Amino acid sequence: MTNSILRSIWACLAGMLVGAILAIATDTILEKTGLMDTVQFDSNPGWLIIIVIIYRNVYNVLGSFVTAKLAPFNPMKHVMILATIGLVVGIVGTIVMWHVPPHWYPISLIILTLPSAWLGGKLAIRK
Repeated sequence: MTNSILRSIWACLAGMLVGAILAIATDTILEKTGLMDTVQFDSNPGWLIIIVIIYRNVYNVLGSFVTAKLAPFNPMKHVMILATIGLVVGIVGTIVMWHVPPHWYPISLIILTLPSAWLGGKLAIRK
């Protein structure tokens, strides 16, 4: 593999890792402090679920920002590849976990995946 391909893979992987690690860490902190129940997620108040949606999208913006900054060329293309992967994972996760309410939570994450990734990429490439 060429150096450019490896750097492209690393850029996308780094963005994924940033978003995933931050989301898992925040979820863990909220669970350990007793603020959020991850096992019976639907037992959480609606306002908390909205906060979860917000911070996951902020982390998506940040991960996309990292991907764009690390991309060896065409940063928005790398961001959209990352966003597409995230979109597919989100759709599959929603289908697999459909039995777990509330259904509006994963649907909102799917809807916001592309716009938040785009925003992260645009923030990274602005002059």
